[in-house]
Amino acid sequence: MPLAEIERAFARRPALMPYFPLGYPDLDTSLAVIESITRGGADLIEIGLSFSDPLADGPVIQRATQIALQNGMTIARSLDMVAELRRRAVRVPFLLMGYFNPMLAYGLSSLVADAARAGADGFIVPDLPIEESDELDALCGEHNLALIHFLAPTSTPERIERVARRARGFLYLVSLTGITGARGQLPDGLTQFVDRVRSRTSCPLAVGFGISTPEQAAAVGRIADGVIVGSALVAKASDGNAPEAAGAFVRALHEQLRKTTLPPDK
Repeated sequence: MPLAEIERAFARRPALMPYFPLGYPDLDTSLAVIESITRGGADLIEIGLSFSDPLADGPVIQRATQIALQNGMTIARSLDMVAELRRRAVRVPFLLMGYFNPMLAYGLSSLVADAARAGADGFIVPDLPIEESDELDALCGEHNLALIHFLAPTSTPERIERVARRARGFLYLVSLTGITGARGQLPDGLTQFVDRVRSRTSCPLAVGFGISTPEQAAAVGRIADGVIVGSALVAKASDGNAPEAAGAFVRALHEQLRKTTLPPDK
């Protein structure tokens, strides 16, 4: 059951969730990268569905997803590749990260059913606010998939309460306002932000945006239940020998996180 698989992944706190777009740098290599980062220690994987206007993404992921589109990636092909990864015995939970317009064009009911059939565990849709998510949320519920909702440092207490009530699987905490991309240091106030959300929900909290080194991942892992790394991983896979480079980077993140334990009251 997809939600149960997500819960099991977060039982290994802090969980590591790398992001990687299907089709980059080419279709076969992206499959090999995902196999490699699974062996490297990924507990869940955020699988990128490419879109021509990725508003939440920085230049590294924008470039990668544009190349994936040039390679012929579509939602349908992405779902075929998810199914292929399952045939290759990749068992970690898959969260499909994409933007809403292509999903709407595919047809939400068909999309959720096809994603469940392919072996996905849920969706991450950064441009779908909770106020507009009822239909997709309900469809995901019918198939026991997770629709992951976002909170930002600017979220009000009222919004945190509203999003927390709808949480399934985990909550995605954006560490800073702005777009994805590696940063030299973690933002000020991140601990306080995580604590504000944690005081209102028992749902696992995963932090993403700006995490680029094993040391930063460990720092986030000391305050959150999950660590999301995207741009830094995609950049590692851009320098040649993509599966090996990506796998080695995720292994370094995993090894650093396994040295990290959350305080007992977390």
